[in-house]
Amino acid sequence: MLDERDRKLLALLQEDAGAPVAALAEKVNLSLSACARRIQRLEESGHIAGRVALLDRDRMGVPTTVFALIKTAHHSDEWIALFSRAIADIPEVVEAHRLTGNYDYILKVVLPRVEHYDVVYKRIVRKVELFDVSASISMEVLKSGTRLPVEHAE
Repeated sequence: MLDERDRKLLALLQEDAGAPVAALAEKVNLSLSACARRIQRLEESGHIAGRVALLDRDRMGVPTTVFALIKTAHHSDEWIALFSRAIADIPEVVEAHRLTGNYDYILKVVLPRVEHYDVVYKRIVRKVELFDVSASISMEVLKSGTRLPVEHAE
């Protein structure tokens, strides 16, 4: 069971996973060793799945976002596994979700420019049969982030 210090630590680590343990300990009013033990426990329990560096998309040369909405006529476990393997090998596909509603899947694709979407599209359709693909270009990011709400964690 998590307490308020655990939740505060999780929130702080989402802001800066590279923050020194001493600084975190001070912010949650713990000793250095107690804070380090809590962080280790949160990692071991799976609350902290990993620590990453967030890269600047413009500097990385992939400022364009396209959302590809996919319909398929296939819903077998084998097709889903094939589709998952096909998109796993494409670094421009940074997120993929199975949906309810009119479309079966949505892919978030980051690109150097919109014309590069055709390269990604062809890589997918060479590997797996799709019924319909509709792409939408993001015109503006209104909210983006990786931080999760910590108040619901148990």
